[in-house]
Parts: sequence; structure tokens; C-alpha cells
Amino acid sequence: MIEWWIFLLVGAFAGLLAGLLGIGGGFVIVPVALVLFPEFGISDEYLMHTAVATSLATICITSISSMQSHHQKGAVDWEYVKLLAPGIVAGSLFAGAMADKIPSVALSILFGIGAMLMAIKMAFGAKQSDNTIFLSAVKPHKAQVVASASVIGGLSTLVGIGGGSLIVPYLHHLGEKMTRCVGTAAACGLPIALAGSLGFIFSGRNANMPEYSLGFIYLPAFFGIIAASVFTAPVGARLAHKLPAQQLKRVFAVFLLLVGLRILLKQLG
Repeated sequence: MIEWWIFLLVGAFAGLLAGLLGIGGGFVIVPVALVLFPEFGISDEYLMHTAVATSLATICITSISSMQSHHQKGAVDWEYVKLLAPGIVAGSLFAGAMADKIPSVALSILFGIGAMLMAIKMAFGAKQSDNTIFLSAVKPHKAQVVASASVIGGLSTLVGIGGGSLIVPYLHHLGEKMTRCVGTAAACGLPIALAGSLGFIFSGRNANMPEYSLGFIYLPAFFGIIAASVFTAPVGARLAHKLPAQQLKRVFAVFLLLVGLRILLKQLG
């Protein structure tokens, strides 16, 4: 019974930070899961797989409310969503389905690098404007977009995030206004999470997982995190207008940098 309380606390914290700082919950859930999951019988062999898969499964739920919110504000370019979706789904599904062939060490290193890059972006990244010089002058061919979307979907799945940190700069490079990049990326988070989760369910179907697991998804953690995060994310969003969000982002960036560095040193040391 105590594990439900633990995962409720994790979910509450992840939802609060997601709403407050505008980051995906995966960068909170995965590091905490790496610490907690061994206590519930999850082996080192599949520890990272389970953390990433469970994080993606929670994003299936949390991304819906985010997508609806952006849609109501007219901030989702559905033409881009339709253009990116096939590649995103293909890349996410393939990455999740092949996850059992990837050693936990490799997944950990990939997550550690991703966490450190996100930390640097949060701490030092300047706000992009709609007039940035990096806008693409030529619209890419559809095949290029699908290929890029496949890579984005695959990487996002293997790290356990919704993909916003990759999709936003890519859409902006294609010429999309920054005000619509975030909303469109939020809408793309759902197919990434759904396809990636299905892939992890498939690849983990024969793995030696504890009771109450669905493939690599650990259901007690999934339900506990979701139950709390749906309530705390709106609270975080409201606090974002009252607290110094930029300073808080830098504090969290330090935490994320240390987490990423610790994971890398542990795997490479």
C-alpha cells in the first residue's frame, strides 16, 4: 500500500513542475523512478526500460489536457500535426518495440545526455522570437519531414518524454510561428506517447517484470502518478504567473544537470 503513496507524491511533484516550468514530466518521473523501482522488484536489466515506458504511459493522459488547452487558444497547427504524425508514430512505435534489444546502459546514457542538454537549454536558452534568423527559407519535401519526425519520435520514446524539446525548434526552423510551435508540439506529444507505450508493451511482453506490469509499464506507478499529477499541473500553471518562473527554471536546470551527470558517470565509470 505504501507504494501508492510514494507514486502519488512523485505524480504531484511532476505535475506541479510541469505546470510551473512548462517542462515534460518525463524529466522528473524517470530520475525518481530509477531510484524507487528497484525497491519494487524491478531488475537492473530492465530498470531504465521500465522508467521510460512508465513515463511515456503517463504522458498519454497528461498530454490530452495540454493539447485541449492549446487547441482552445488556437495555438495548434493541425496541418503540421497531420504532416508529422505518420513519422512520429512510426519512429516511436519502432523505438518502443525494439527497446528490449537495447541495453539498459545505452538507454541510461541517452537519457543522461538528454537531461544535460535540456538543463543547458533551460538555464541559458534565450527566448526565440518569430523573427529568428534560423527560419528555413525553403519548405522541405514531405519525405524529409516524415524522416525528421521519425527520428524525433524515436529519440523522444527512448528518453521517455513527449518530444516538445525537439519538436518546437524543428517547427520553428520550418517557419512556424513560435506562438504556435508549443501548441503544435503539445498535440504531437499524444501520438509519441501512445505509439511509444504500445511499443514498450510489445517489447516487454516476455520480460521478467514484477506483478501488475503491462510489458515494461509498471502499473502501480502509472496510476499513482496520474492520479496526483492531473490535480497539481493546473496548480503549477497558476503559480507560474505569481512566482519567478525563470529563476525556478534555472534552479531546476542545475538539478537536471546533476541528475544527467550522475547517470552518465554511473554508467561510464
